[in-house]
Amino acid sequence: MRYLPKSDTERRQMLDALGLDSLEQLYSHLPQDVLLNRPLNLPAGKSEYEIVDYFRARGDENAAGYASFLGAGVYHHYRPVMVDVVVSRGEFLTSYTPYQAEIAQGTLTTIFEFQTMICQLTGMDVANASMYDGSTAVPEAAMMARRITGRDKVLAAKTVHPEYRMVLDTYSRYEGAPVAEIGYDSESGTLDFAGLEKQLDEQTAAVIIQSPNFLGSIEDWRKAAALAHKKGALLVYVFTEAVSLGLLEPPRDADIVVGELQSFAHPPSYGGPFAGIMATKERFIRQLPGRLAGETKDSNGNRAFCLTLSTREQHIRREKATSNICTNQALIALMATVFLSVYGKQGLRELAGQNLSKAHYLGGGVKRRFSAPFFNEFAVKTNGGSPDEVNAELLKRKIIGGLPLGRFYPELSDCLLLCATEMSKREQMDAVKKAIA
Repeated sequence: MRYLPKSDTERRQMLDALGLDSLEQLYSHLPQDVLLNRPLNLPAGKSEYEIVDYFRARGDENAAGYASFLGAGVYHHYRPVMVDVVVSRGEFLTSYTPYQAEIAQGTLTTIFEFQTMICQLTGMDVANASMYDGSTAVPEAAMMARRITGRDKVLAAKTVHPEYRMVLDTYSRYEGAPVAEIGYDSESGTLDFAGLEKQLDEQTAAVIIQSPNFLGSIEDWRKAAALAHKKGALLVYVFTEAVSLGLLEPPRDADIVVGELQSFAHPPSYGGPFAGIMATKERFIRQLPGRLAGETKDSNGNRAFCLTLSTREQHIRREKATSNICTNQALIALMATVFLSVYGKQGLRELAGQNLSKAHYLGGGVKRRFSAPFFNEFAVKTNGGSPDEVNAELLKRKIIGGLPLGRFYPELSDCLLLCATEMSKREQMDAVKKAIA
């Protein structure tokens, strides 16, 4: 009874007001077979000490103490302790959303800094205050391209994260807007440009590519942009591994950049919550979904922040809304902002360099499936044994292996997608190579 909000006196008063004598009379209109006339089948309550011990034991059964070479859109990176120090402050942790700008200057400041960093990272002119995650950012970009061009057709590379494409297909199916798939070159693992040229036409609103793509290959986004622009379409550039932007040139020729910031201080955490980004050229700013914080001055002439654009149904007339995205991942975006502040430009470059070096060490001595350059992730052909058998062998050594690609690409059923980050150790990488051999 300790956690129930109503006292016996209050229950009695409510029953009196209804002219009833008991709770049983309150439910008398219900069939007997739907009434629960016994205690719930739950164990007795535990003390706080027992609960802590229980969850520590469950944690030990999970990935604690295991090395991981699993990427595929969610990556194992180091989280600076400063991140939790900042985001655990009550002003950030308990606030929901900056509706009242005059008392939310701290939140609006962090959003503004986040937007600035995303623009620097992507080479775009403007970024919004974050999206739910990378998967929902992709269909938002497709809808934005359709509004800008007045066209319906979208071309998405088969090497875009398969689950992102599933979300895109769900959005598009109920919009009645077609999404066509562009294949990949079986040797390089990159976009099939001949197929792209064949499918591009004057009805194409956007071409969506990912780099590094889901197979780990780095794409020629300049060539893709040139082909798209030649037909009046927009190029949407997608990333899932944000650390790659510490080394790869920002996709300045793209029109819209969307991606996932999980790598920036967010633990894998069973798949979320994460934070997506969306950035674009200044001329498209009015079609940007979500919200955007801008800098201004207050009545005393001091630097201040406010929600400059909020093209969503809660703030403007529904028929003028660009999207039904109703908030942004402010706390998760703040984690990424602190992460970028701690590392800085040079630190991010060095972190990306470590990822590149370790992945190439892991890739040496195994049979890579594709020839294109890669960052920290690549497909490898298993030597006789199946990918599942390789992973089972690795688990015996407390190592989580890669993703069996046959799950999404039947033609690659003999391949594993492996990922190495700064957290990977030489002896663990040697064990992976030995298991594959």
